[in-house]
Amino acid sequence: MSSLDQQQLDAQRHAVETIYRAFSENKPDLLNDVVTPDWQDIPLAPGQAPGPAGLKPIIAAFVSAMPDVTIIIHELMQLPNKIAVRAEIRGTHQGEIFGIPASGKAVSFSLHEFHHLQGDKVVTTWHQEDWLSFFHQVGQFPPVQ
Repeated sequence: MSSLDQQQLDAQRHAVETIYRAFSENKPDLLNDVVTPDWQDIPLAPGQAPGPAGLKPIIAAFVSAMPDVTIIIHELMQLPNKIAVRAEIRGTHQGEIFGIPASGKAVSFSLHEFHHLQGDKVVTTWHQEDWLSFFHQVGQFPPVQ
């Protein structure tokens, strides 16, 4: 296992926290500073292109659907070059998402992510959002395609 000094560990933590700020502050360009150009976001959302450029329209759509979105980090566990996050997504469903029209309902659902880093950049993120909980809270499921 590689050894990093505290300054490097802090820079890695900052990189991961900045990904969540990109959503909460509606600033997708923050990704440019904290992920590599070939960053892997696993799994990709429907229609999502790879890399940071692929996530930027997803952030825009997400913020359009929940303009008050906040991502709250409940736990962050860190090893050199690896960070695990247990978080919660909160917001008000005020716009269409996944073909579901705005419900006006406040929602809160879990997010779990594992990030791998090189230096102060995230190279891979594996994520799992509890979309089933979201669908139950808004009272609808996406229409069948």
